[in-house]
Amino acid sequence: MKIDHIAIWAEDIEQLRRFYMLYFNMTCNDKYVNPQKKFSSYFLSFEDGGARIEIMNMPGKETPLNRENLKGLAHFAISVGCRENVDNMAKRFKEDGITILSGPRITGDGYYECAAEDPEGNCIEITE
Repeated sequence: MKIDHIAIWAEDIEQLRRFYMLYFNMTCNDKYVNPQKKFSSYFLSFEDGGARIEIMNMPGKETPLNRENLKGLAHFAISVGCRENVDNMAKRFKEDGITILSGPRITGDGYYECAAEDPEGNCIEITE
């Protein structure tokens, strides 16, 4: 078994699509639109395969006001291959004004990571 994809509700799927394509070199399918439900989505894929990211939008979905008190998906991690790549990604994020939540650092459970927010506040851990 494996994870096929994760899905993220987004306010601005075009902005999120550009972010993941720019920083993680992901490719994107054609936009899917269901006019009856006013639903639209993209699937983003990594060059080497693996799990995909689906970004979705539908009017009426509410954004949580305080992520600190929420249960559910806390973050997802993207492996970039080595510590140098984690450091380079963190530097690039910082230069581009992307919010860094922590790191780069070695966590208590032994991961080398940098945690950052995508443009909609989703937490991404960049690991080696």
